[in-house]
Amino acid sequence: MSWVVYDLANTIFSMGVVSLYFSLFIQDRVGVARADSTYGLITAVSMGTIFLLSPLLGAMTDRARRRMPFLVWSTLVCCAATAFIGGPFSRSIVLFVVANAAYQAGLQFYDALLPEVTTESNRGRISGIGVGVGYLGSYLAVGLGFLVPADHRTLVFPIIAASFMLFSLPCFWFVIERENAHPRPVFGWRVIRESTAETLRTLRSGHQFPGLLRFLIGRVFYTDAINTVIAYMALYTVNVSVASGLSQVDGRNQAQLVLMVAITCAVIGGVAWGYVVDRLGPKRTLDTVLLLWMITFALAAGVGAFALRPVWLFVVASMAGIALGGVWAADRPLMLRLTPPNRVGEFYGLYGMVGRFSAVSGPLLWSAIMYAAVERGKLQPLTGQALAITSLLVMVIVSFAILRRVTDEHRNWAALTDGTPVL
Repeated sequence: MSWVVYDLANTIFSMGVVSLYFSLFIQDRVGVARADSTYGLITAVSMGTIFLLSPLLGAMTDRARRRMPFLVWSTLVCCAATAFIGGPFSRSIVLFVVANAAYQAGLQFYDALLPEVTTESNRGRISGIGVGVGYLGSYLAVGLGFLVPADHRTLVFPIIAASFMLFSLPCFWFVIERENAHPRPVFGWRVIRESTAETLRTLRSGHQFPGLLRFLIGRVFYTDAINTVIAYMALYTVNVSVASGLSQVDGRNQAQLVLMVAITCAVIGGVAWGYVVDRLGPKRTLDTVLLLWMITFALAAGVGAFALRPVWLFVVASMAGIALGGVWAADRPLMLRLTPPNRVGEFYGLYGMVGRFSAVSGPLLWSAIMYAAVERGKLQPLTGQALAITSLLVMVIVSFAILRRVTDEHRNWAALTDGTPVL
């Protein structure tokens, strides 16, 4: 349970800072027309930083005696940087880049602890419960928008930082981690060279790890779409609401209500999909979830393109919430199925790396579409966002096609080590 509670803690940050308040902070400073492209560039810089570091950090945790200290320090850095967002614009940008990079690094260390708190028979269920409980943290994050006065909105950032730290403590104190029986040096130039070389060897010898590279490539596309919609859902919801005749303030309040609906469905979906994973397997579950995402993105694009009534946003939010819970409930166990037991940290570094790459490329693509359609093409922001969402639909379709040949059958890692073909 302590491991699960950390999912709640970090979701307070991801929903409160990444998905909601920082994007609105940017909108307040640069205006509606430039908000999407500006926020996309800032996010891309932050995610690009952790993209470059992810494999190295993963390999370092495989060398270390324990992974928990890495999780503790990344959380501390994230909370410290978040607490001071909201002052001067340029300083806030730098702090967000640092905070988001540290948060993403912490996710990588956290996911690598999954085998420490689960067995093969309950892995999907525990992962799903983590997702479901995690999204309860989103209630806290969104609720702050109703509690903090509009003229003191930047107070949400230190409150989020304190909440993240508070709910992280049970994981730090109570998760019992088996120590590495053969620790090696973790820091130094030699370690960096060796870890980088080991990661490159893994990528070149992907055939020794059946399904791994195909899964990682497919994951780039679906996480690209999902991370991007998480980052921009607040701005999109506000624009749809304002286009329907609401004021900017009422549009932001409606955006918070829509997010609450998405969160509720994500909580239920995460727990429910976890049981499905244990019954059907992570691969079949992920396939089903991606089909649901295709329908969700198609409907979401239609809301903006055809100026549908805001009530449709609640339908989209419900479907997105259910699908969001399913993705993380299924793909963490699937990655573990494709991972040799003695290289969990390194392989989750690769897993994190492709997620970070998608979090760079997604916002950049969104920003490019919005720049071309709105700033240069003079279309309405809502129309540009509908075009951007259509590009996310295409990405999910591509990922589904790439992943068709990946299986979640158990690997015989001993035979693979001997060079015997498997699967």
